[in-house]
Amino acid sequence: MRAIRRFTVRTVLPEPLAPLDTLAQNLRWSWHTPTRELFASLDPELWERVHGDPVALLGSIDPQRLATLAEDRALVARIGELDADLRRYLTEPRWYQNDFADADKPEAIAYFSAEYGITAALPQYSGGLGILAGDHLKSASDLGVPIVGVGLLYGAGYFKQSLTRDGWQHETYPVLDPDNLPLSVLREADGSAARVRLPLPGGRTLSAQVWLAQVGRVPLLLLDSNIVENDDAARRVTDRLYGGSPDHRLQQELLLGMGGVRALRLYARLTGSPQPSVYHCNEGHAGFLAVERIRELIESEDVSFETALEAVKAGTVFTTHTPVPAGISRYSTDLISEYFGGGAELPGIPLRKVLALGAEDYEGGNPAVFNMAILGLRSAKRANGVAQLHGKVSRGMFHQLWSDFDVTEVPITSVTNGVHAPTWVDPAFAELAYSHLDADQVESGEGWRLTPEEGGVSDVELWDVRRKLRGNLVKEARHRVRKSWLDRGASPAELGWTDDVLDPDVLTIGFARRVPTYKRLTLMLSDPERLTRLLTDPERPIQILVAGKSHPDDEHGVGLIQQLVQFADQAGVRERIVFLPNYDIAMAQTLMPGCDVWLNNPLRPLEASGTSGMKCALNGALNLSILDGWWDEWYDGRNGWAIPTADGVEDPEQRDRLEAAALYEILEDTVVPRFYDRDTDGVPRHWMEMVRHTLATLGPKVQATRMVREYVERLYTPTAGSARQLDGGSGLEGARSLADWKARVREAWPAVRVDHVEADGVGEVVQLGDRIAVTAYVSLGALKPDDVEVQVVAGRPDEEDNLADLRLQPLEVSETFEGGRYAFTGERALGETGPFGYTVRVVPRNDAMVGFTELGLAATPVQ
Repeated sequence: MRAIRRFTVRTVLPEPLAPLDTLAQNLRWSWHTPTRELFASLDPELWERVHGDPVALLGSIDPQRLATLAEDRALVARIGELDADLRRYLTEPRWYQNDFADADKPEAIAYFSAEYGITAALPQYSGGLGILAGDHLKSASDLGVPIVGVGLLYGAGYFKQSLTRDGWQHETYPVLDPDNLPLSVLREADGSAARVRLPLPGGRTLSAQVWLAQVGRVPLLLLDSNIVENDDAARRVTDRLYGGSPDHRLQQELLLGMGGVRALRLYARLTGSPQPSVYHCNEGHAGFLAVERIRELIESEDVSFETALEAVKAGTVFTTHTPVPAGISRYSTDLISEYFGGGAELPGIPLRKVLALGAEDYEGGNPAVFNMAILGLRSAKRANGVAQLHGKVSRGMFHQLWSDFDVTEVPITSVTNGVHAPTWVDPAFAELAYSHLDADQVESGEGWRLTPEEGGVSDVELWDVRRKLRGNLVKEARHRVRKSWLDRGASPAELGWTDDVLDPDVLTIGFARRVPTYKRLTLMLSDPERLTRLLTDPERPIQILVAGKSHPDDEHGVGLIQQLVQFADQAGVRERIVFLPNYDIAMAQTLMPGCDVWLNNPLRPLEASGTSGMKCALNGALNLSILDGWWDEWYDGRNGWAIPTADGVEDPEQRDRLEAAALYEILEDTVVPRFYDRDTDGVPRHWMEMVRHTLATLGPKVQATRMVREYVERLYTPTAGSARQLDGGSGLEGARSLADWKARVREAWPAVRVDHVEADGVGEVVQLGDRIAVTAYVSLGALKPDDVEVQVVAGRPDEEDNLADLRLQPLEVSETFEGGRYAFTGERALGETGPFGYTVRVVPRNDAMVGFTELGLAATPVQ
């Protein structure tokens, strides 16, 4: 029989223990080891049963036990110390307040993401995007960056994964009880739950309450549509992450983007917090935030759509995470029209202008599709990918939006992802590091270069803690393997072999991630006999732990999991290779520190960043990876191994065979011998040299604090400056002026052309140091020289005269003729030997634009 309502009866804490509630409700406990240890000490067995969730722990402890604890003076004093420590953490000035001095730095930044991976106790994530978002908020908190997170609260989160007897993935969706999570409802002054509301087609309304998760110093607003005032369909909008029909997904993204902006306004009104001046759209799911902000400005400032768009763009940053078009949310224009056309049309925002923001109106695009990534790019002043290689891939993916420019000039930069060290460094490893090194030595990595005589960590100590972490992983894996087989229908009598699965002294390789095709879960199975020999070598075996979820609708991905599981089930190898179901944060926090080698073999260049290997590196593990994502820019030959790629091989099966063979060869000839090459102390000294080098060089780079600082310095602060320049808060004179100027330039641009180019100083023999004087005769039509920049674009020509390694030099107006014609002149010195070529082009110029590519317009000589 089903309950018609459910709720959680919370424990009333004795007064001496009252600060425990504050400590449990702030998610800082998820990365603050002393606070977690405090909660674990209250009832160690119960702590294990509630999977390390303080809220569930406090809700389950017997009142008599609490009364006894309240009389423990030492415990009460410790609770008071940690409560005071949390208060200091929340209020004291940090990097953003003390060390980052810039007049344009924003007072508040809104960060929108469809998922957040903060702790296993708050399962609102599916994979890397969510983990990255969670680490972003945590690191912003540590740095004192004034971010407000915005997301959705999913009733079931992502699915829980188990296996059937024959190895198929099985999904379940346990319903979460928000009242038993570290959340609180935003409430009006009268105590009622605050609401945001969005109109839906057919006169319906989508309402949502707003839950607040406190991530250290960072508030995270999570919108929840499962409330009584909604009809049944509207209540299901936030039922599960990435589920449902296109219409369901669209409603989720409308609630995230448009509803998220309204939630920010609500939060500011109720708390007195400042309104954000920068809006960070983390992937296209939240792209409709731009439409809502345009609506707000049209309503409050009585401006045109174009003016409001310029003001919105000025304050928006867009981050793309996908390296493949299939990963982008795309909707039919007919579906978008249902929500923004006819009776649903927003005042001042005609349907055609909404559709234009996401239109694939370029060569190769689909005119019947509304593209959320295109919406994100067209409504943001600045955009970035999440690794240097991914930035390059993204510039290629979206080149058609700037087709008049070279692909290298597409205005998408990159900020390489990072990971939140306090979350991912195992406490035992951190204890070893800080028993010898100070915080600066750990953060800079320099402490790992110190000898024991200089106060550093010895190889023996480092090797011992690595073995301890490996042992922890083996113990946890044995438990998970046994539980998985019981779930698959096995009887305890046939599972004695699980007691000996894996070995704490065997080279341990980890592979865990989502399971789309391009990540190639089963590449390691390309030659089963060769892999079996590696796993079962009597002297130098390896063992592999694999984990990962496939989206339920991805039949191929589900099939790859079954293929891997069926191989691992075989009696000859099952002690050396295991598949661990239900990969999540809790598993990762044991898996990654316990591995010696982290394997990553995506199809290059389809890995956006791939931060799992960063978490391993922070714990002294080595990476063995295709040169893709972050590994492409930070592999240096001494911090792990690069798997050679068969670039140019078009047959995918042949490419897989070649790259799998390269993987086996590296394992057989290099990785395995180096791990087992021990000295008289039993320590693999050459291996430890690589571990130390990894900690010293990769440690500082992979930190999410480095990533967030880059966002602040390179994107958030300049974006806040742009927003102020266009007066995004009142008046909008700057935005109005820019919008009018852009309209004038677009109208006049068909008449802009380069009529003729002359060059002096180029003789039959051109030598290094020679100077070339270039004069370009240009027709500007109705435009003036101040509206444009005339550039010499120089570079190295290929066989078809296409230029690479572009270098730009602006020309100055030197003569005015009738009919809107002008001469522009400049001089260039030849500073490099070899092939040289150049051309001339005209581009729009306005100080309110980030760069000359913003309008996507360029005029070049007719060939």
